[in-house]
Formats: sequence, structure tokens, C-alpha cells
Amino acid sequence: MQHLGHERLVFLALGESGADNGESTHLDTCALCRAEVTTLQQVAGLGTETQGLADLPDPPEHVWQGIVAQVGAVGAEPSRAETRPQRVPGQAGGTLAEQTNDTTIGQATAVTAAEPAGTTGEPPVIRLDSARRSRRGAGWSRWAATAVTAAAAAAVGVVGTFSVLRPDDPAPTPTPVVVASAPLAAYGSTPPAASGDARVLRDGQLHLHVANLPRVPGYYEVWLINPTTMEMFSVGTLGGGSDALLPLPPNVDLTSYSVVDVSAEQYDNNTRHSGDSLLRGTLTG
Repeated sequence: MQHLGHERLVFLALGESGADNGESTHLDTCALCRAEVTTLQQVAGLGTETQGLADLPDPPEHVWQGIVAQVGAVGAEPSRAETRPQRVPGQAGGTLAEQTNDTTIGQATAVTAAEPAGTTGEPPVIRLDSARRSRRGAGWSRWAATAVTAAAAAAVGVVGTFSVLRPDDPAPTPTPVVVASAPLAAYGSTPPAASGDARVLRDGQLHLHVANLPRVPGYYEVWLINPTTMEMFSVGTLGGGSDALLPLPPNVDLTSYSVVDVSAEQYDNNTRHSGDSLLRGTLTG
């Protein structure tokens, strides 16, 4: 079975021309060609869907390099009419010395046969313009089909890139800058398995992560303590999770209030430290 050419399938998929009776019959009976047309139509549809999109990232560089390579390869292919030997009918022997036509494409060119003996008038002239245009037209068809296929591939690359970098995707979260940190260890009678970490972030927040804290009837409160004077103030409460992000006072002196303390507190309306510390650690920058 003679399948339809790839270039012809491209133009049928893009709707550039309709299928004739023979092509329609072939497509009805050939699952391979019919599947290729369907695939090309899907690719063209993806390209059409991207026309209304704005501010998309540029396609990867290898996509454009592939397009340039394919178009350049087709454009560099010599026209067959330029290297095909020409024969002049009616000449003695029926042939003309074979020659290579290296004139510029598009210029009018003629091959003149020698005038037979005993005749007068202008010698017969064979015009090659129409043959060259026919060949050049076939080359243009191949170039156009390749360019359309490459452009469709570029559209797929754009859609693929857009699917990865869609505007509705959340922006990646920047890594916070830590200016001081402290490992938190069990304090006093707290079970040794209890532990945690405290990190002071550049944006003025204190991030705490704790693990294996003993259960208490009240709640957990976070403090900063001056180890020299034992003055302290509350930063906030941990809540029910293992992580907390607590704002620090803008004028806090972490060189003085360098001890991070997690205590167990009761619901007793007493704002002072209960004296029951579970975790402690010293900040270092």
C-alpha cells in the first residue's frame, strides 16, 4: 500500500487543502495515515490555543535551534532542475552536451541548439524557466511542510513550558535567612526524648520546632531570658502543633536575651513564668 507523503498529511491536517477522492479513500482504509493526520491536528490545535496567551516564557533554546537546523537543511537542498542534464529534441544525434546549470535561480535561461546545415532562420530554443519553476515549487512545498512541522513542535515546546510555569502556580517560597539559632534540650525533670530547635529569622520572627514534649494540662509558652539578670518576657504560645512562627519585638537585644525557654503553663490568669521549664537553649549567631 502506497501511503500519503508526510508533507501532504501536514497540509491536510492544517486544512490548507482538501483531500481528493483517492486520498479520502486511502485515509478511510489506512489506519497509519489516519492516525498521523489526527496527531498533526492535535499539535496544530495546541499551537492555536497558545495564540491568546501573553507574557509566556521563551521556549527552550534547543527548540529554536532545531527549527533553524531543519529550515536551513531544506533551504540548502539544490534544485534538481539545476543539475539535470538537458537534451534537445530534433538535433542530430538527439542530444546536447550535458552541462550543469549554475545560474541564479529565477533568471531566464535558454539552451540553443546548433543550426542544422542547409537551413536558415533562428535556431530552436528550449526554455527551461517553466521546468525550473515547477521544481522550485516542489522545493517550496517541502520547505513549507518542514517549517510548519517545526513551528508546530515549537508550539508544543511553548505549551510544555507554560504548563510548568503557569501564572496560577504559586511562586517558590524563598529560603528564610537565619541570623541566630539554638538547639533546645530537655530541662529539669523533662523526659530526655524531648527536644527542639529555635531559629531567629532576618525578618524578625522566631521559628520553633519541638518534638516529644510531655503532655500538660495547660499549654506551652515560649520565653526569652537574660541569663545574667534572669529577666524574661513571653514571645508567644506554641499551640497544638510542633512548629510555631512567633514575631519578636523590633528592639529586642538578642545578645542579652539569648536563652530560649519553653515552659508548661496553667490556665490560671497568671502571666508570669510558671517555673516549669521543659526545654532550653542558648542562641548563637
